[in-house]
Amino acid sequence: MTAAKAATLENKRFTVWVANRTNLAIGIFGLLIVVALALFPTYAGTPLTRRLVDFFTLLALAQFWNLMLGYAGLISVGQQGFIGIGSYTLWLFSDIMHINPFISVIFAAIGGAIIAFPAASLVFKLKGGYLAIGTWVIAEILRLIVANIKRTGGGSGITIQAATKLGTTVRVPGSYWWALASAVIAIAVTYFLLRSRTGLALKAIRDNDLAAESNGVNLWRTKLYTYIIGGAGCAMVGAIVAIHLLRVQPAAAFSINWTGYLIFISVIGGVGTIEGPIIGTIIYFVLRETTSKYGEWYFIVLGILAIIVTVWSPAGIYGYVVRKTNFFLFPLQRKLRMLEGAKE
Repeated sequence: MTAAKAATLENKRFTVWVANRTNLAIGIFGLLIVVALALFPTYAGTPLTRRLVDFFTLLALAQFWNLMLGYAGLISVGQQGFIGIGSYTLWLFSDIMHINPFISVIFAAIGGAIIAFPAASLVFKLKGGYLAIGTWVIAEILRLIVANIKRTGGGSGITIQAATKLGTTVRVPGSYWWALASAVIAIAVTYFLLRSRTGLALKAIRDNDLAAESNGVNLWRTKLYTYIIGGAGCAMVGAIVAIHLLRVQPAAAFSINWTGYLIFISVIGGVGTIEGPIIGTIIYFVLRETTSKYGEWYFIVLGILAIIVTVWSPAGIYGYVVRKTNFFLFPLQRKLRMLEGAKE
C-alpha cells in the first residue's frame, strides 16, 4: 500500500492511507489507456475518431457538471450558456483575431470563467429550484444576445472559416486530441480539487452546508471556485465542439438538450463521484449509437433506463457498486490506521 504520511497522536503512531496497491495498478493501467487513446487517430479511421470526439466532450461536460451538483450542491440547468459562449468565443478569436483555432480553445475557457464570475453573483442569491431556473434564464439571455448580433450570423449562425481552412487531416485529429485532453483535464481537476482543502470544504457542503458554514467554511467562495471551474470547462468543450462541427448556431450551441444529457449521464452513473460520469457517459454513448436510428424510441429507452436506475439505486450505478464493495477507483477518503508495533 502507499501511505500519504505518518503522524503521531497521543503517543500512538498512525498512517494516513489514501490509496492501496490496487488503485496504483489501476492508475498505471489507466495511464496506458490514455496513451493508447492519444495514438488512436494514427491508426483508426475518421468516422470512429469523430464519434470519440463526441464521447470525450460529453464525458468532460458531465464531469464538470457533476462537480457542481454532486459536491457544491449547485443545481444548474444552464451550462449550455457556457457551451455556447465557448463556441462563439472560438469564432471571435479564430476568425476575427486570426488566432489558430486550437489555441483559441484556451481563450474560450478564459471567456467562460469571466462570464461565470458575474453570473455567480446573480444565481448564488437563489436557492434550490430558483437557482436552477436562474441558471437557465442566464443561458437564454446569452442566447438571445448572440442571436441578435448580425456579425455572428444572427439566428442562422455562422461558419468558422479558420477551422474549415485546417482541412480534415488536421482538424479531425486536432479536435480529437483536444476532446481527449478536455476529458483528462476534467477528471484530473476534479480529483485534485477534491483532494485539496477546498475539496474537504466541498464535501462538507455536500453533507450539510449549514454545519459546514458554522465550522468556518466560506460557502460563497467555495461554490464560486466550483462554478468558475465548471463555466471555464464547459466553454472549453463548447469551443472544441465548434471546431468539430465547423459551424455555430445559437439554437444548437445554447440548446438545453446539453444539460439534459448531463443530467441523464450523472444520475445514471452516480452523482457525487468521479467514476459516475465515466460510467454514465459509456452507457449513454452505447445507447445513442445503438438506438438512435429508431427515432423516438431512443428517448423512450433513455427515460425507462433512468427510471429503473433511480428506483433501483438512487445513488446511481457506481453508488450501488460502492455500497456492495466499498471500492473507489479514484480514492478520496483518508483512512487512519495504527502502525504495527505502535503503543496502545
